[in-house]
Amino acid sequence: MTRVHKFSIPEIIFGRGSLSYTGLCARQLGGEKVFLVSDRGLEEAGWVARVIEVLEAEKLRWVYYSEVVSNPRDFQTHKGAEYYLQQGADVIIALGGGSPMDAAKGIALVASNGGQIQDYEGANRIHRPLPPMVFIPSTAGSGSDISQFSIITDVGRQVKMSIISRTLVPNISIIDPLILETKSQKLIIAAAIDALCHAVESYVSKISSPFTEVQSLQAIRLILQHLKPAVATRSLEHLEQLSIASTAAGMAFSNAGLGAEHALAHSLGGMFDTLHGLVHPILLPHVMRFNLSACTEKIAVIGEILLGRPLGSVQETAAAGIEMLETYCGELNVPVRLREIVQDRSRLEDLCKMAVNDVCLLTNPRPAGWEDLLHICWEAW
Repeated sequence: MTRVHKFSIPEIIFGRGSLSYTGLCARQLGGEKVFLVSDRGLEEAGWVARVIEVLEAEKLRWVYYSEVVSNPRDFQTHKGAEYYLQQGADVIIALGGGSPMDAAKGIALVASNGGQIQDYEGANRIHRPLPPMVFIPSTAGSGSDISQFSIITDVGRQVKMSIISRTLVPNISIIDPLILETKSQKLIIAAAIDALCHAVESYVSKISSPFTEVQSLQAIRLILQHLKPAVATRSLEHLEQLSIASTAAGMAFSNAGLGAEHALAHSLGGMFDTLHGLVHPILLPHVMRFNLSACTEKIAVIGEILLGRPLGSVQETAAAGIEMLETYCGELNVPVRLREIVQDRSRLEDLCKMAVNDVCLLTNPRPAGWEDLLHICWEAW
């Protein structure tokens, strides 16, 4: 039976100094008053001022919203949407990592469709068009500038909601690797491992396609080749390659979906407010072992990239590749055991019962109940 594939991405402007096209892009989308979303860290690094300078050079009016934190909250999107409507803005620009970009999507969604952000949890529940969006990623990891995902924390339920719709894909993504030069070592690693997990999970996804698989494998190769040199040298050449990898991984997971690892990571973020990127080195190898029986050949392909060569059998290559990934993550000096970021083991059962409802689990290659997820967490403890 022939499958039909869909592949959605924004217009992409990539390269050093490409941030200078921000105002022109907003104008091309019909913008006259920009609603700029970013955060304090990018203010301090000078990038918010640089974007405002570019907007003013294009004679665009603007308002600025910065009430965004890591793991953006539902009430922040509601407040932002109210401010957007009050100010009469007509285009949204997001500058930042996954948090400002996801918050900007939530603001655009509530401003244009009404209601509460919780009304749109899940897939394909958005019915009206969003305002034009131009996104400028400041990290090489989240892929929110490429994807049809927005992840927002429901504070009352302590749940990170996954909202998925083609409508959430920004009109334009401006990817300027120069912004990465002001990122800390911790954030470079967390972002790159997030992109690596996007690539791995999208590659083994039940709805992967030839169009996503090539992007997944490209991202894996680039991250393994350039992450450690980027951390050691802060070389712009290596940082630029991580930007390319993040973009490729974003193309892949936006169209192929993710899996059990991200379902667990979202629940961890909602319950414990963990830094998303630093959950992956802990969970990804264990989720890969759980999925091994359902996608041995694909995990062996990943294993061959990690090992640099195939071993005697597909099974052997796959298993050794997972071990190599654990070693690789351990060498990055990041947490590799769940107990390093979660103090209360008794809450893991509730966490897994929450994770089993995450939409990301639908595309995992092997069916998983909450007991399976709990076993993964125990293995990672």
